Amino acid sequence: MLSREERAIIRSTVPLLESGGEALITHFYRMMLSEYPQVRPLFNQAHQASGDQPRALANGVLMYARHIDQLDQLGDLVAKIVNKHVALQILPEHYPIVGACLLRAIAEVLGEEIATPQVIAAWGAAYNQLADILIGAETGMYEQKAAAPGGWRGEREFILAARVQESSEITSFYFEPADKGAILVAEPGQYIGMKLVLDGEEMRRNYSLSALADNGQYRISVKREPGGRVSNHLHHHFPIGSSIQLFPPSGDFFLTQSDKPLVLISGGVGITPTLAMLQAALQTERPVHFIHCARNGGVHAFRDWIDDLAQRHPQLKRFYCYDEDDGLSPAADKVGLLSQEQLAQWLPQQRDLDAYFLGPKGFMAAVKRHLKALGVPDGQSRYEFFGPAAALE
Repeated sequence: MLSREERAIIRSTVPLLESGGEALITHFYRMMLSEYPQVRPLFNQAHQASGDQPRALANGVLMYARHIDQLDQLGDLVAKIVNKHVALQILPEHYPIVGACLLRAIAEVLGEEIATPQVIAAWGAAYNQLADILIGAETGMYEQKAAAPGGWRGEREFILAARVQESSEITSFYFEPADKGAILVAEPGQYIGMKLVLDGEEMRRNYSLSALADNGQYRISVKREPGGRVSNHLHHHFPIGSSIQLFPPSGDFFLTQSDKPLVLISGGVGITPTLAMLQAALQTERPVHFIHCARNGGVHAFRDWIDDLAQRHPQLKRFYCYDEDDGLSPAADKVGLLSQEQLAQWLPQQRDLDAYFLGPKGFMAAVKRHLKALGVPDGQSRYEFFGPAAALE
């Protein structure tokens, strides 16, 4: 536990983190990834290049400093970090590397006049405190997943059993365990971590499970991203019968049981976790409004499957919104961006509902504003990022 003096020092650095935290963390990543190649597979280099990962960590460090006297208020943030770490198999031996590089970055970026020995010592103690919290939570989660039916710890070999092209950009991949054993049942909305080696370089990625894992298979549905090494490898160089290492499903964004009407809103490849949620909801009597937005019909994945579900389940209402009409695909219910007025028409009359939404950041920010303006309680409006978390303003 930090001393009162150490907490005071951490609080005093908050203004510095507010103004220069991103530069500090960018320096930290550059140093760590160049000097410790063993941790490079744990970080998506595309997120590094875009600045998303440094911004996310800088915000996390800032939130930690702001709440150094009230760590209980960081429960949601800690849960999200722990789930991401478990999905990528972050281990206790990784933490000293991160801590040493973080303290060096503080000293080198802030300079000796600000980063005094007392400041470095306080941040060292604060980091060790946070590391202990995360390691404890992650160890418990690893053990829980290993002990569960069909569970395991670390990597497990899976074989690609099938692949299906869902749109011009998205392909689904079905994985079965090489040992033919049972698999851990995932919560609808969770993701799974994978490890693969491309051109001699190990890479790890998380992908949402796009179907319930109730048939001995895991399904992910991957968008082919321009320049994306892993997504393009899966699309173009990963035939049926290929082997891959998977980590147990993880994630704190999943469908919870409720009698309230359910609204699932997705943009683009953000549709993937909502598919498992939809499957789970249709096993109950719960009313479901499924709203999907895409650029056009050519990139709209799973439309036929959802249309078929709507025919067979009267409780399901589905609505599609396209940015543009390509003139070739079946028509959408609305052409143009999803407006508040349009969303109001597609929501249930009862605003005491549960909403889950995913997609590009700008899309999610707009959906969050619309839901709030339309009277959906903040605590019943949930979202997830497909990468480093960020604030939705």
